[in-house]
Amino acid sequence: MRGVILPAPAYRPSTRRIMTPLDPPLCAYHTHLTTMKPKLDQSWTADQLLELGRGYQAAAVFAAAADLDLFSAVGGSGRTDAELAAQLGCDDRGLVILLDALTALGLLRKENGRYSLPEGTSSLLTAGSSASILPMAQHQGTCLQRWAQLATVVKTGRPANPIPSVRGEQGDLEAFIGAMHAISAPTAEAVIGGVRPLHFRHLLDIGGGSGTWTIAFLRACSGSTATLFDLAAVIPMAQRRLDRAGLGARVSLVAGDFLNDVLPPGADLAWVSAIVHQNSRAQNRRLFANVFRALVPGGRVVIRDMVMEESRTHPVAGALFAVNMLVATEGGATYTFTELAEDLSHEGFVEAKVLRQDQGMNALVSAIKPAA
Repeated sequence: MRGVILPAPAYRPSTRRIMTPLDPPLCAYHTHLTTMKPKLDQSWTADQLLELGRGYQAAAVFAAAADLDLFSAVGGSGRTDAELAAQLGCDDRGLVILLDALTALGLLRKENGRYSLPEGTSSLLTAGSSASILPMAQHQGTCLQRWAQLATVVKTGRPANPIPSVRGEQGDLEAFIGAMHAISAPTAEAVIGGVRPLHFRHLLDIGGGSGTWTIAFLRACSGSTATLFDLAAVIPMAQRRLDRAGLGARVSLVAGDFLNDVLPPGADLAWVSAIVHQNSRAQNRRLFANVFRALVPGGRVVIRDMVMEESRTHPVAGALFAVNMLVATEGGATYTFTELAEDLSHEGFVEAKVLRQDQGMNALVSAIKPAA
């Protein structure tokens, strides 16, 4: 990541279905909307259009509960509304209405005046669990505030005004970094399997966040080392995660901005994960030039990101994610392979190709710095 807290990927509903307790029709409709290719002769009914327009309601309820860390407060034994209001410092009326809405959605249970978590959701929605998607749910609240300003953004051409959550700017940053880990860790091993041949001496993980991808690469190549490059505020989070993974001694942590600072040299593999979509094409060319200088001759860059069809309307999730970039960045977008290949070639890379195709963020594109 760089300087802005980017919107969460609306493209991953099938990885961890955080809304599982909802009624099946709503879940099925959301999955259809974000993963299926629309038919040219698709028609809409009034009810379907109205349902589409109401989609924000359940999302807003869920995001508010996550922002308040309400699910952790409910815990395993359950709480009354008065206990929760005191613990969370919330208005009684507001909290009761929120609790009842969560219950109606199936995200809580209510019995004899006590609210509890449905079976199987505690590990997903409470802090501290290795399976928790709470950081992503919190980050979706940040996205929701920006998406609510979409019409203004389209009129003005300017990103949405960032509004900190109830957890504050530092809490939002931690949620973003945690969210990226929550959605990447379950698939990291399979995704890097697309980097063939998977051998390298030294990895440069650009915008490496808390180290999720660095960990996956180092576990796959036991004799290798890595440099993780990210903003200064992120480096301590990476240090903690790498130390917990027992890999801290194999990783150098370097703070900086990948567009404005020189990248550490000497890597034979550069990993650019979920970065290019936040940049304009001009910024990506600056980034690729920086990566080119950092790589040894014959080194590879691998980009993990959305890769759009030439129409830019598919994958559907990529078209929606471009809206994420519209509301959160000055020039970000989702790009086609042709655009990525052109920008890589412009900075000296050769042999650009798609290593892995994906309907979401896990497409891989690689290119080589010539050996001479």
